[in-house]
Amino acid sequence: MTTPVQPSLKKLSAMVRGTAIRQLARALRLSFPHAEVFLVGGYVRDLILGRDTNDIDLVVRNVPSAKLEVFLRGVGKVNLVGKRFGVYKFIPKNKQVHTIDIALPRTEHAFGTGGYRDVTVRFNEKLPIEDDLGRRDFTINAMAWDILNEKLIDPYGGLADMRAKKIRAVGKPEIRFREDYSRVLRALRFSCQLGFVIEPKTKKALTGLMTHLNDKRAGEFVVAREVIAKEFLKSFMATPADALELYDSVGAIKVLAPELLAMKKCPQPKPYHHEGDVWNHTALALRVLTSKSYAREFDTPPSAEIIMAVLFHDIGKPKTITLPKWRGDRIRFNEHDAVGGEMTHVIAERLRLSSYKDAPAIDVDADRLAWLIRYHLLLVNGDPRTMRATTIEKYYLRDARLGQELLALNFADGSASHDAHGRPSITEYRALRERIRKLIGTKKPTLPSPLLDGNDIMKLKKLKPGPEIGKIITTLREAQLTGKVKTKKEALSFVKTTGILPT
Repeated sequence: MTTPVQPSLKKLSAMVRGTAIRQLARALRLSFPHAEVFLVGGYVRDLILGRDTNDIDLVVRNVPSAKLEVFLRGVGKVNLVGKRFGVYKFIPKNKQVHTIDIALPRTEHAFGTGGYRDVTVRFNEKLPIEDDLGRRDFTINAMAWDILNEKLIDPYGGLADMRAKKIRAVGKPEIRFREDYSRVLRALRFSCQLGFVIEPKTKKALTGLMTHLNDKRAGEFVVAREVIAKEFLKSFMATPADALELYDSVGAIKVLAPELLAMKKCPQPKPYHHEGDVWNHTALALRVLTSKSYAREFDTPPSAEIIMAVLFHDIGKPKTITLPKWRGDRIRFNEHDAVGGEMTHVIAERLRLSSYKDAPAIDVDADRLAWLIRYHLLLVNGDPRTMRATTIEKYYLRDARLGQELLALNFADGSASHDAHGRPSITEYRALRERIRKLIGTKKPTLPSPLLDGNDIMKLKKLKPGPEIGKIITTLREAQLTGKVKTKKEALSFVKTTGILPT
């Protein structure tokens, strides 16, 4: 899992001192002598760990709601979206920080449905900060930093749990999770992102309540699929292989994507997959994504779409397996790429994995994902050394993003496919990389523009629109990409004198 950073209060104190947040706290104290201002929640956790964070949450005590609103309007912009819950979205005039959530101390009472919106919230400027912290999910998120007195408020042992690298629920775990079932996945995400283990009682409770993620009320899911998608994707982005293991160990895979479990004990032909069954192969492929070999091969870490493609790329194998029927035959998975693509599209839609269009690293498109799985066997079904240049262009170069993702999937898949000596099957991948290098070069890795279009060809050959035009365009493009035709004059001559290549 991710290597955790050691907690440091000195780091937190130094980072807050001299910031716009501290200036705001001091201004509040000048206007309201009894005001207390606390940094709370995940922001405190991440500052202690030295992690990058932008989600700033403040709790202000001893300042009435109406007076707090007037004060904030005098020093910045205020959005009243959460006003009835005692929360203000605030942007300081100096704009040194992004939006800050500023709240009065609050308590919550859950209706018992497990839906995170199904709560009553009561705010009270006199409420002790400890009571506000008591409504939070995990001890590492239930700490507050007294900005003006530079003091940590930690009634539930969050700092000790951070030092022990533990995720522990505040109070009784089962009660905490029943308040909001999405917290079971939050626990998994924090474990993956921070490299922390989940404390046994907390883990037992979330495992027992995992099936409630699919509860419905009045025909609607109690836990929105978009919320599940966020936690699921962020967990796998943090540490793909460990996320699979953790999600499986607590029953989350069985609840969210049970189709994956059929990969367990699904055998593979040993000459090509000495690493074991389909599940083991998938786990190895996910581990490749965080390996040094992957980092050397690709400029950027894998996106959520690549990770999901690797996770689901062989999901069609259990449904398409045929066992050997004669001596010398082998296990086969005919059309598992097509079947897997269809299955993955259904799962991606069901889990709403395409919820984050505005976040490129987390953006997963169901159609693109299914396409990647549908064509992940290109290097198995065809030798890249003899593959047509137009085929390489179509699948790897025409859409730069998809092509790069398909390359990443090919690399992870091949690296996790071991022969009898434990060697990865990346010969075809290397050959493809070389073909691509020769096609687009290295200094300016771009494809040349087509020399003629369909109108040029129809005029030259005196043909009407039809499939024959497309075949001529493909033939000409192949000649151009392989260097046989370099100019428009040569292209015109080529079309006049050359027949159509067989399809």
